[in-house]
Amino acid sequence: MIEVLILVLVFFVLLGVGVPVAWSIGISCLLTIMVSIDSLASVTTIAQRMATGLDSFSLLAIPLFVLAGQIMNQGGIALRLINFAKALMGALPGGLIYVNVIAAMLFGAISGSAVAATSAIGGILGPFMEKENYSKEFGAAINITASTTGLIIPPSNVLIVYSLASGGVSIASLFLAGYIPGILMGLALMLVATFWIKKKKYPAGERSSFGTILKTFLDALPSLLLLVVVIGGIVTGVFTATEASGIAVLYCLVLSFVYRELKISSLKSIFLSSVGTTAIVMLLIATSMSMSWVMSFENIPQNVSSALLSLSDNKLVILIIINVLLLFVGTFMDMTPAVLIFTPIFLPVVTSMGVEPVQFGIMMVMNLCVGLCTPPVGAVLFIGVGVAKTSIQKIMKPLLPLYAVMAIVLLMVTFIPAISLWLPSLFE
Repeated sequence: MIEVLILVLVFFVLLGVGVPVAWSIGISCLLTIMVSIDSLASVTTIAQRMATGLDSFSLLAIPLFVLAGQIMNQGGIALRLINFAKALMGALPGGLIYVNVIAAMLFGAISGSAVAATSAIGGILGPFMEKENYSKEFGAAINITASTTGLIIPPSNVLIVYSLASGGVSIASLFLAGYIPGILMGLALMLVATFWIKKKKYPAGERSSFGTILKTFLDALPSLLLLVVVIGGIVTGVFTATEASGIAVLYCLVLSFVYRELKISSLKSIFLSSVGTTAIVMLLIATSMSMSWVMSFENIPQNVSSALLSLSDNKLVILIIINVLLLFVGTFMDMTPAVLIFTPIFLPVVTSMGVEPVQFGIMMVMNLCVGLCTPPVGAVLFIGVGVAKTSIQKIMKPLLPLYAVMAIVLLMVTFIPAISLWLPSLFE
């Protein structure tokens, strides 16, 4: 019991005084294990667990997908996706709001990064929306929430991390399972936008001709084909997720040079930015893997499982409790460590009650997506606010109904397994 208290208290105290999440996890693990074994062995064990935690071929996909996302961000891909979405939806009243959601879904899915989608889509669409007198606060709120759909719609780095943490759940199945929930999330956000648009009485935009729609579609088609190449190759077994990430980098490089949006001189900054992002993610993964080992060593997952199952033998009740806990976790912890730490705790509980690991993976990621949009830690929230040049206080009111529909879709995925499992079942 003392080990659990040390682990939890040290972690939260360090977070509270502003220590970065990765260091908070690592230090709390070290101090916890020191209770059971001597100091030198503790340091050696934690270092060893951090190193072996990164010794996975699947994890190689993460830096490559990060690099692909950086190339997309600067290679003109986001602009072409926005132009296509604008040609389709721009004529509707408040059309730029719908454009924001669709473009964020497309770019987020292609780049696999909510942060990249938030900054790219918000940076391009923001000035257009401001010029046409859209609410800056609602525009920022819809951009922030819509960008998280790219973490559910594949390819998604977080789903790769979940596959690792779960002991090898099929990445192809997870990717397929993310499509319908991600699209549902986008449609739910658009539904809220519809009510907002009617309330504010936004005017209709200029209707695009068929020729314009066709031109923008053809411009965006090579970018959209990346999804077909990457996901199609993984699902059909032509290549693994790691190999697909390498193909994605090569495809994006060629495409960006074809678009003439990327210069050789820009590659240095792209590589440096990718290395910086990768280093942060990998340090989080390493320390989180050490925490998973410490919790296993101290029998914490088994104790939590027993405690949860003692509360109720009703699957619906247990799933609601886990959802609430994950929503709470998401408000103060980044997605990657949260997935690595809590998957070994909760997955045995839900699988013992008949929940498929694939369904739980999508449920978990959707929970943590909400956390990216909430204070105090939400990275996407802070980036979206910065891009829109507004404040968190001002966008909280328009965010509330968006939070509500995200929670509704989450409950649908939790209690209707077919939403996430139907598509993977077609390829079994």
